[in-house]
Amino acid sequence: MVLGQEDDIEIVGEAGDGAEAIRRAEELLPDVVLMDIRMPRRSGIEACTAIKDVVPSTKIVILTISDEESDLYEAVRAGANGYLLKDVPGEEIADGIRAVVGGQSLISPSMASKLLTEFATMIKKSDERPALPVPRLTTRELEVLKLVARGMANRDIAGELFISENTVKNHVRNILEKLQLHSRMEAVVYAVRERILDLT
Repeated sequence: MVLGQEDDIEIVGEAGDGAEAIRRAEELLPDVVLMDIRMPRRSGIEACTAIKDVVPSTKIVILTISDEESDLYEAVRAGANGYLLKDVPGEEIADGIRAVVGGQSLISPSMASKLLTEFATMIKKSDERPALPVPRLTTRELEVLKLVARGMANRDIAGELFISENTVKNHVRNILEKLQLHSRMEAVVYAVRERILDLT
């Protein structure tokens, strides 16, 4: 791992399993935790949920060989801020860490379409479920959310919609507040499940 060579990234601790990762996160209060899904004692999903409970401010990036849609979806539900496959170059991992620290979500491009496929499956399974009242998003907020669902960063969304990056950040903040959620990916999952967002 080349992260130790990055001037703006400091490795403050390591853990050999999920249970130790939780303890170390609570002890060290890191800005970011980088971990796998497949770990002994407690899985990465369990550890992600627990770390978010004890250190809500910590960003979590899953780095794994698993390209299973179910693992990606469970990671999002557990509060992960990013999901990268281990075949990505080291510099992309470093850039990903910087992105989540800056408030962005991160998904490997090859996994973005898998996430949308999982959304489609969720919608089909919920076809007969009575619709519940959901917060109303503005047209612009829906536009921003759709681009977030495509894995676009704030800067790219700003260029696409011809607005400033700060305006994009404000829209994302408003979306999370309205939906009472904590991460961009979680907002996309919720919006598709509740049919707020049409990805077609």
